[in-house]
Amino acid sequence: MRTLQALLVASVLAVVGSYVLFAQQGGNQMSFFITSTGVGDGANLGGLAGADKHCQTLAAAAGAGNRTWRAYLSTQGAGAVNARDRIGKGPWTNAKGVVVAKSVDDLHSASNNLTKETQLTEKGAGVNGRGDTPNTHDILTGSNADGTAFAAGTDNTCSNWTSNAAANAGARVGHHDRQGGGQDPTSWNSAHTTPGCAQANLQKVGGAGLFYCFATN
Repeated sequence: MRTLQALLVASVLAVVGSYVLFAQQGGNQMSFFITSTGVGDGANLGGLAGADKHCQTLAAAAGAGNRTWRAYLSTQGAGAVNARDRIGKGPWTNAKGVVVAKSVDDLHSASNNLTKETQLTEKGAGVNGRGDTPNTHDILTGSNADGTAFAAGTDNTCSNWTSNAAANAGARVGHHDRQGGGQDPTSWNSAHTTPGCAQANLQKVGGAGLFYCFATN
């Protein structure tokens, strides 16, 4: 009897230990989210490094810190970076386990599953869209619809995510709810460019400095 009891206790402890380790390592298997908050300084995210750090911090707080997170952002000019090249291969799932895209090509195709209902924050919450108060459907990307960087010239990345200037610069944004105004209002990643990089500029046209985060592994 004692031997049986000892085995049962050992089994319970093993299960509990596995659960604790799983939680410590980041048990949340989410691999895509919209940041629940921006950095708070308009489109000045501290460059790509600052944006990636924000993704990683939010993911860790949600229990998904075991993954490597990257912001879906492009840069311009010398050494330009394409957003599509820095987010891994997919597939990607939201905080509720729903697949939003199977691959990079699928993500940038008409068959992706990116809607207001599926594009959730790291907390599993929805993001306000057109018709909500406040409207925060503008998501920073700095990208063309195919996920590539804009050519040098007109600033679409707020000086590669280091500027909060109110004039002479802007950030290309997408509409997570797939509606609104701009050159391509239904685009999730390239709807229009903001009239400046300051927090007030972003808010004026329906944004809050939010951006997409993808797990690369």
